[in-house]
Amino acid sequence: MIATQAAVSQGCVFMSSGLLDILRLATVIPVIVIDDVRHAAPLAEALVAGGLPVLEVTLRTPVALDAVAAMRRAVPNAIVGVGTITQASHVQSAVDAGAQFGVSPGLHPDLVAATANANLPYLPGISTVSDLMRARLLGLSLCKFFPAQLAGGVAMLRTFYSVIPDVSFCPTGGIDARNAGEFLALPNVVCVGGSWVTPSALLRAGDWLQIRMLARDAAALAPAARS
Repeated sequence: MIATQAAVSQGCVFMSSGLLDILRLATVIPVIVIDDVRHAAPLAEALVAGGLPVLEVTLRTPVALDAVAAMRRAVPNAIVGVGTITQASHVQSAVDAGAQFGVSPGLHPDLVAATANANLPYLPGISTVSDLMRARLLGLSLCKFFPAQLAGGVAMLRTFYSVIPDVSFCPTGGIDARNAGEFLALPNVVCVGGSWVTPSALLRAGDWLQIRMLARDAAALAPAARS
């Protein structure tokens, strides 16, 4: 058991390095809920053209995995991941669809092991110091902070940094263009995730130009001045 956990931990250290390279490609990662697979390709094209090459498609709709596959085919330079991974079976489904990374709302050792075994860079969600300690013991150096605003926002991330400064975050949940800079200014934040770049009304309308403009504005976000 100890040997197995050590092997998983070593795998996580290796994958965290690859995940960091992915997350550093964009200031903002769009968190995408897609209902119509026909929207997948033009949406990915608009986001990448606007300067956001890393995309997270959540497993909240029946067409999510088909959308991932469509994005990978249509926009080869997009980095497409699967979000809302909550079961070990989701990991292989994500890999089969062509996902290049996986994201979960929470942290569970079974999912850490499954993604390590599948060589899928993985971003689990945490919201407490206890979660953070468990993540670190599992060899993880990158986590999603979720739900960011409800779980304490910028103040909680500062607390995380004071006790375990060698874990970095992509905070998601309640973040938009108005407050993203406050999170990006923190030394333990690599990027932020948010759905404001892909509002459902624009998706339904197929307004890819407006989405491209939102992506451009998000890509240009700068960290707020540190206090």
